[in-house]
Amino acid sequence: MNRFFGAKDMTHGSPAVCLIQFSVPLLIGNLAQQLYSTVDSVVVGIYVGDGALAAVGASFPLINLLLVLFVGISTGAGIMVSQYFGAREQKALSKTVGNTIVLTFFCSLFITAVGLLTCRWFMTLLRTPADIYDMSCVYLDIIFYGMIGSAYYNILSGILRGLGDSLMPLIFLLISCALNIVLDLMFVINFSMGVAGVAWATIISQMVSSVLCLWRLLRMRDVLVIDREALRMDRALCVQLFRLGLPSGASQAIFSMAALMVQSLTNTFGSMVITANIIVMRVDGFAMMPNFSFGMAMTTFAGQNVGAGRMDRVSKGTRDGLKIGLLVSAVLVLLIVFFGKYLMQLFTSTESVLNLGMRMLWILSPGYLAMAVTQILSGTMRGAGDTVTPMWISLITTVIIRTPLAYLMAFLTRSELNPAGNPDVLFLSLSISWVLGAAMTVLFYLRGRWKKKGIAQSQMA
Repeated sequence: MNRFFGAKDMTHGSPAVCLIQFSVPLLIGNLAQQLYSTVDSVVVGIYVGDGALAAVGASFPLINLLLVLFVGISTGAGIMVSQYFGAREQKALSKTVGNTIVLTFFCSLFITAVGLLTCRWFMTLLRTPADIYDMSCVYLDIIFYGMIGSAYYNILSGILRGLGDSLMPLIFLLISCALNIVLDLMFVINFSMGVAGVAWATIISQMVSSVLCLWRLLRMRDVLVIDREALRMDRALCVQLFRLGLPSGASQAIFSMAALMVQSLTNTFGSMVITANIIVMRVDGFAMMPNFSFGMAMTTFAGQNVGAGRMDRVSKGTRDGLKIGLLVSAVLVLLIVFFGKYLMQLFTSTESVLNLGMRMLWILSPGYLAMAVTQILSGTMRGAGDTVTPMWISLITTVIIRTPLAYLMAFLTRSELNPAGNPDVLFLSLSISWVLGAAMTVLFYLRGRWKKKGIAQSQMA
C-alpha cells in the first residue's frame, strides 16, 4: 500500500514506465482541475445565460495575473523538493516544505488585499462591456476572498508531485471536484445565486482540497518532518526558492499581462466573441492537459535524476516523454477538431457562437503539437534547475510575437462588417506564437546549458 500511495523514486527503472505511471494520475488530476472551471461555465451558461458566461470568462486574466507570486513559490519549491528527495537530503527537504507553507500564508493575504482593491479598476481598464461588468466584479470579489485555499492546494499538491506522489493530490482533487459540482448546482439552481454561487462553490471546494493536501504532507514522516524547526524561516533557503521560482513567476506574469492586453482586444469585439472565446478556452483546456501533465512529470523526473546524478536517465526520459506526449496530443487534437462542437453545445445552444468557436478550434489545432514539444523540453530544463530559459522563451512568444501580432492583424482586417477586425486573429496569432516557441525551446534544449544547473549536487560538491 505504501509503495502505491507513497512517494515514488524515479531514479530507477524504465524512464518511459516511470513517466507513464506518474503522468496518468496527473492527467486525471488535470482533467478534474479543468472540470472546476468547465462545470462553472456549463452551469452559468445553461442556467444564467451567455452574458454571465462571458462575465466569468472576462475575469480570468486578472485572476491569473495576481496568481503569479504563487507560481514562483510553487516552481521554486517543486524543483528544490524533487532534487533534495532524489539526493536523500531529508533535513533540507523538510525545511524547504516548512518555509514554503509559511510563505504561502503571507503571500495569500497580500494577494487577497491587492485583488479586492484593484479588480474594478482593472475591469474598467480592460474595456469590459457594460452588460457584464457588474457580474464580473462580483465573481472576482468572492474568488479573491478564497484565494488562500486555491494557493495552498496548488502549492502543496505541487510539493507532493515533487516527491513523486501524483496519486493522492488526484484523489483530493476528485473529492473537491465532486463537491464543486454539487455546490454549483445547489447555489445556482436552488438558491438562484448566479455567478456569485459559482464563485462560492469554487472557493469552498478548493479550501477542502488544500486541507487534505496539508494533512497528507504531515503524515509523510518517513520522507520529511514538518515541525517547528522546519517552519522557522531560513533566509538563505527563501532566497534560493525565489531565485529558482522568480523566472517562472515572471514568465507567468508576462503571460498574464499579455493575456490582459489580448482580453482588452477581445472585449472590443463584443459579448458574443467573449462568450465564444471562453467556450473555446474550456475545450482548449482539455486539449492542453496531456502537454501540461507530461511537462510536470518531466520536471519531477528530471529533478530527481539530476539530484541523484543520473543525467543519462534525464536524456533518455526526455526522448521517451516527447514520443508519448506527441502521440497523445495528436489523438486528442483529432478528437477535439472533429467532435469539439458537441462539447461546446454543453455551454450554449446559440448557433453563431458555436460556429465561431469551431473555426477558432481549427485555427488552434497545429499549435497543440508544438506545445507538446515546448512543455516537455521546458519541464526537463526546469527540473534541472534552469528556469530562466523557459522564461525568456515565454517573454518572446507572448510579448514580442503574440500580443503585437494580434493587434496588428486585427487592425489590418478591419472592415464595415468587422469594425474591430476579424476575431479569428485572436487565435491565429496564438497558434503562430506556439509554433515559434516550440522551435526556440528545441534550440535551447539542444545547446545543453541546462545540464549544469543542479541545486542539490552543487551544494554537496
